[in-house]
Amino acid sequence: MADAGFALVTGAGSGIGKSVATALVRAGWTTVFTGRTIGRLEEAAHAAQSTGSGRALAIACDVSRAEQVEKLFDTIRAEYGRLDLLFNNAGMGYKSTLIDEIPLEVWHDVVDVNLTGSFLCARAAFGQMRRQQPMGGRIINNGSISAHAPRPGSVPYTTTKHAITGLTKTLALDGRPFDIACGQIDIGNAMTDMATPMMKGVPQADGTIKPEAVMDVERVADAVLHMASLPLDTNVLFMTVMATKMPFVGRG
Repeated sequence: MADAGFALVTGAGSGIGKSVATALVRAGWTTVFTGRTIGRLEEAAHAAQSTGSGRALAIACDVSRAEQVEKLFDTIRAEYGRLDLLFNNAGMGYKSTLIDEIPLEVWHDVVDVNLTGSFLCARAAFGQMRRQQPMGGRIINNGSISAHAPRPGSVPYTTTKHAITGLTKTLALDGRPFDIACGQIDIGNAMTDMATPMMKGVPQADGTIKPEAVMDVERVADAVLHMASLPLDTNVLFMTVMATKMPFVGRG
């Protein structure tokens, strides 16, 4: 298992990002919690710091804004000197809606956060990792079950998650000469505020609305921590972690 290092988690103020960032701190990583809302980030970082041996740091950043991402990475480089892990997690969705009823601004918002934000953070992390000494690091992109099979009415979200798979594959290839490993975790129904509707009932492929099984978000944190803990000569290119009984495998 690799020694813990310096990590950045986007969308770390709540949900999956908060759970993963906290698990990294618990495992001894110095971890930057980043997202849009500094109060929420500081609360999450403070709680994590009290449970782990690593350091938890809160820095606000809207990942869809290039100038804010650049400032974030300038701060990391100036104050901490290197970056060993990026968990590219920040994302958003939208209610189930047919494509002709989706407002154009919603499309732009989802693409800006899920895809452009992931690109901007991966771009900055890749540049840092290939130039630091010792060279290298790991980028883990948060994909989704939707990277494989869409939910009804999910055009913006599903489109971005398919694109994340292309980003992952290309970075895994381009990172080889620089000891940069890139993998993707595709998550199905982790119990967060975003997944609360799953237990009440969501649209299914057969036109019905049914509740779905969910899993503890800590299982996602465990999985990301496993991916992050591998030496750089080993990479989990794709991992799917999901609620066992959710409707993904099979027909419906």
